[in-house]
Amino acid sequence: MKKYFFYVLIAVFLFGCYFFFTKKSELTSTEPKQSAIVLKTHSDTFNLTINHLVDAYLSIKDGFVEDDTANIKLKTTEFCTLLESLNLSELEKDSSGVYETVNMTKLDIMSNAKSLLQQKDITEMRRDFSAMTDVMYPTFFNAIKYEGPVLYLQNCPMAFNDTEPANWISNNKEIVNPYMGKHHPKYQSGMLHCGEIKDTIKSK
Repeated sequence: MKKYFFYVLIAVFLFGCYFFFTKKSELTSTEPKQSAIVLKTHSDTFNLTINHLVDAYLSIKDGFVEDDTANIKLKTTEFCTLLESLNLSELEKDSSGVYETVNMTKLDIMSNAKSLLQQKDITEMRRDFSAMTDVMYPTFFNAIKYEGPVLYLQNCPMAFNDTEPANWISNNKEIVNPYMGKHHPKYQSGMLHCGEIKDTIKSK
């Protein structure tokens, strides 16, 4: 009789353990997982300034899509103003030469932007836009450790003379080619969607 009672007691104990741990596991699995905390390298003010600079660049790109030289120059002037006012002081604390790299690329971008403003021919303006893009990515974005919205590096394989490739940056995966545009002298809007995504620019 005592043995029988002992076995019953063990069975009850084991069932209780099983019930306890099973329910605990179910409760744990239904709890929402917490998102990882993203630590920013830069201040919100710095990142906002970069976002405004990118927006100005995207406006220039859109101007090329429309072949609107007046708007291109207007937006390039705005871009230059934002670039000139870009405060790099918080990068000086970095000991890896980031400040010097960003400052040099800033000057290179500015040089190409100002050259664009001097051009009268839209093809030459597009060449300066291409040069601006090549300085911005990868050097500028990598050096500042870009933390803004996702962007896409896109490429046209026949931007100049049907043989020379050129890059541009977009905030949309859809290819809308600023080198061919909507009013190309040879293709009209037929090559507007010619190109491909080469890379994704995002916070690391």
